[in-house]
Amino acid sequence: MFDYLEYIRERNFPHIWCSGCGDGIVLKSLIRSIKKLGIPKDEAVMVAGIGCSSRTPGYLDINTLHTTHGRAIAFATGVKLANPRLHVIVVTGDGDATAIGGNHYIHGARRNIDLTVLLYNNYIYGMTGGQVSPTTPRGKNASTAPFGNLEPSFNISGLAQAAGASFVALGDVYHVQQLDKLITAALSKKGFSVVEILSPCPTAYGRRNKLANPVDLMNWLKDNVVQKDKLDKMAEDEKVGKIASGILWDVEKPEFSAEYDKLIERLKAEKRSAE
Repeated sequence: MFDYLEYIRERNFPHIWCSGCGDGIVLKSLIRSIKKLGIPKDEAVMVAGIGCSSRTPGYLDINTLHTTHGRAIAFATGVKLANPRLHVIVVTGDGDATAIGGNHYIHGARRNIDLTVLLYNNYIYGMTGGQVSPTTPRGKNASTAPFGNLEPSFNISGLAQAAGASFVALGDVYHVQQLDKLITAALSKKGFSVVEILSPCPTAYGRRNKLANPVDLMNWLKDNVVQKDKLDKMAEDEKVGKIASGILWDVEKPEFSAEYDKLIERLKAEKRSAE
């Protein structure tokens, strides 16, 4: 066992997350993955936008950048292109990444730039008023949908895969050992890597949907998030309402910052030849 305090900014505690929020579990899982891979703290950069998930950089003692709403992937792209040797991690939420930040999300995946995106999905805008987000399940309540959400929700893992990401996984804060493995795999992957992480929000989502008790939300994750290989073997009626977890997509593709460097070197060589 190692000392988590090596990676924690103690001066920023106590944290602001609500009791029962899963975001602190993700923080510890990320710390374990960074430690396991031996990533030096000065070679890791965490970029965040706005929201509950985006408070994570304030508690993690690595290079951090807290940016504007929906723009974390855009800022992270600039960091990666400026210094490709860095391990650039984006922490974002379902609203931050797939509503106001939706364009950056799909184009980051399309470019396949080497970013690790940890997308905390709590099914709602937790920090800014409990509004419907792109992942709020149909029929569930929110401050902007007091009689039930009428919109179908995004499959945000599927969206990343379809847009061109090289690695896509889904985990949750109940199955922590699996989450550790998924984050470690994503950090090790060269290319645009997304880990969608189901993290309960008892305050903004739970209390509006008869799941205000954090234990009930964790039990919901326990009962409904199933490893993909196990889910594939289940009968069709057993699959209803279940969510596949694990590595959902993993391919090798050209990575944008490496291709960009090749272009620069080619143009330099052509210039030298012309002189």
